[in-house]
Amino acid sequence: MTTDPNPDPGWYYCTKHNRVEHGQQCRAVDLLGPYPDKATAERALQLAAERTKSEDEADRRWNDN
Repeated sequence: MTTDPNPDPGWYYCTKHNRVEHGQQCRAVDLLGPYPDKATAERALQLAAERTKSEDEADRRWNDN
């Protein structure tokens, strides 16, 4: 089996420019991703908020025990 010499660079959301990018065009510190497709990268901020809320709830449950 051979590996793809040119794998897809993935999709990213740049928090500095508030835009979706194909591949890492901006500094890594400003990027969320990689995401498998453009549509998912467009939802990056929503996904991050949902994950943060979920982890905050898990922390509260942990600390209550």
